[in-house]
Amino acid sequence: MHLSDFRRTLLAGVVIVVAVVLRWAPATAQPAALTAKTLRVYEAPDADQGVAVDKTHFYPVDNAVIAKYEITTGKQVARWVGPGSGLIKHLNSCLADDGKLWCANSNYPQVPMASSIEVFDAATLEHVTSHSLGVTDEGSLTWFDRYRGGFIAGFAHYTGRGGAEFKDHRYSSVIVFDAEWRRTGGWLFPPSVVERMAPDAASGGAIGPDGWLYLLGHDRPEMYVVGRPAMGPALIHVATIALEAEGQAFSFARDGSRTVFTIDRRKGLVRAIELPNITAEVPHARPFTGD
Repeated sequence: MHLSDFRRTLLAGVVIVVAVVLRWAPATAQPAALTAKTLRVYEAPDADQGVAVDKTHFYPVDNAVIAKYEITTGKQVARWVGPGSGLIKHLNSCLADDGKLWCANSNYPQVPMASSIEVFDAATLEHVTSHSLGVTDEGSLTWFDRYRGGFIAGFAHYTGRGGAEFKDHRYSSVIVFDAEWRRTGGWLFPPSVVERMAPDAASGGAIGPDGWLYLLGHDRPEMYVVGRPAMGPALIHVATIALEAEGQAFSFARDGSRTVFTIDRRKGLVRAIELPNITAEVPHARPFTGD
């Protein structure tokens, strides 16, 4: 073989290798940067950990307090305060569904981390039942939503206060359960989202009407949109939305719109915010609806 032929053969081989690498390399598309629009602001002194919403009312949540307000008037109509014995220590979020409030509770900042699901009657705010998860390797339960007949839930690890010595915030994750709270799957958060939420984790999460999973961290005024990966154990960062919410738990309006109810814990406010449409196509990212 002549030297020139050898060089051409070598070059052809390099081209093939590069093509294969590019074909299977992880997606590097940057998440879309979007901005949300505030529609309405409500005074709600108990809005410290999050807010749930149904068709007619919204429910600000504090550590051991749930309040109930009319959406149309902003008037408070009921309030529940946990027993003085401290049975409820840290209500992280609530989900309004089927006439009830399903709430994520943890023993934060105590360790080992333990969590429970507390259920309330949405009409009266009376406590209905409790389901304890006990101590879990996943960390503290911070939020959950309905998903495929069961639940999709966020668990938090922390760097510093409330964290385990052998696991920091990078160990936070999203877990899937069946209707009996038996684990069936899960994912890591994308590195780009983990960095923005450090040293804490996702305080709020919900699947939107478009099937993407929406997340709020602990205090940044931005929402993260993530999708299921076509393969692998880590969620894919699709978009970041700037909005008037300092992290914490939120809820989508029950009218099928892109309106979310969020909180401003420093000012004691609840805000109704319209999210922009997600139009970006990110390689290998899938919504949580469908197959």
